[in-house]
Amino acid sequence: MKIAIAGTGYVGLSLATLLSQEAEVVALDIIPEKVRMLNEFISPIQDEYIEKYFKEAKEGTRKLNLRATLDYKEAFDGADFVIISTPTNYDEKQNFFDTSSVEDIIEKVISMNDSNITMVIKSTIPVGYVESIRAKYGISNIFFSPEFLREGRALYDNLYPSRIIVGSDSEKAHVFAKLLENASLKRDVPVLFVNSTEAEAIKLFANTFLALRVAYFNELDTYAATKGLDAKSIIDGVSLDPRIGTHYNNPSFGYGGYCLPKDTKQLLANYKDVPQDLIEAIVKSNDTRKKFIAQDVLGREPEVVGIYRLTMKSNSDNFRASAIQDVIKYIMAEGKDVIIYEPALDEPEFNGAPVTSDLDSFKESASVILSNRITPELSDVSEKVYTRDLFARD
Repeated sequence: MKIAIAGTGYVGLSLATLLSQEAEVVALDIIPEKVRMLNEFISPIQDEYIEKYFKEAKEGTRKLNLRATLDYKEAFDGADFVIISTPTNYDEKQNFFDTSSVEDIIEKVISMNDSNITMVIKSTIPVGYVESIRAKYGISNIFFSPEFLREGRALYDNLYPSRIIVGSDSEKAHVFAKLLENASLKRDVPVLFVNSTEAEAIKLFANTFLALRVAYFNELDTYAATKGLDAKSIIDGVSLDPRIGTHYNNPSFGYGGYCLPKDTKQLLANYKDVPQDLIEAIVKSNDTRKKFIAQDVLGREPEVVGIYRLTMKSNSDNFRASAIQDVIKYIMAEGKDVIIYEPALDEPEFNGAPVTSDLDSFKESASVILSNRITPELSDVSEKVYTRDLFARD
């Protein structure tokens, strides 16, 4: 079996690695350097398990039938499945996901004139998107299958999936689900076959619930900080209720990253003609939290505010839509000087603030240092560190 995967971010590359254990996989990307790296089994993203599997493939101790190309015809020719995992950023002006990269791949697949190819969308899309695409192009060989991955742990989450959801009950849908199931290391994975519109809703509602949980504990922390209470004690007491649990309860500067900001906004947009209060409140809560963090820091009257990493999670090299970016804007809007320590960014400045990769000079320059998560790198200047991390974990 041949599988083509369009897009090699966290979703695409983790799937390419996973499925290349079971089938011939050809990864398609538009960046020559990424294609070169993949063909040399060098991961262009930070992910512990992808890096481990690639290292073993180079050493010859693990077989991965994987190659990469810039040529979509080479990738799609003779493919049984084309998995679409291109980025769909949220367009604030259109109030909708920008699905142009997904549609570009769909049109390229259609141009191959091969009825054997089944397209599987893994990119996050609006509710009702697949049905609209089927109507627009007069096709039926396409369905949506949501992913539920963490940055830096994407392959691990594919190897040990919480569930497999496929937005079709066709024969090819069952073949695809079995591919994912066979390539995983977890036994008895729950598999759910629904229609694509329901699968699209599952993805957005699942991520919005996670955002709700983050926002809830952040607002609890804001209350405790404002009232002079011990937030950790309150969270411990609340979380001991087994219906609530002790997971995903560590306060932060706000939710960010690839999925939660755009998925919550997209779900809110999908509620256009449906009564709601909660979904809108989740989106607003995140902005309120970032403003609180900025004001709390400014209340310390720092001369220079240091930002330790634009990445907000450990073991991640992604800072797209990270909460700290808005915190920086709010702080700079008050006229405060900001310096950013970010070794993953090869630029002299970011949004008007100077960037350094020299940790020692960064520590010396900053009078207060914002760190979303506690890190040993800042232990020698702990008196300068501002964080809302109560449990020393993500």
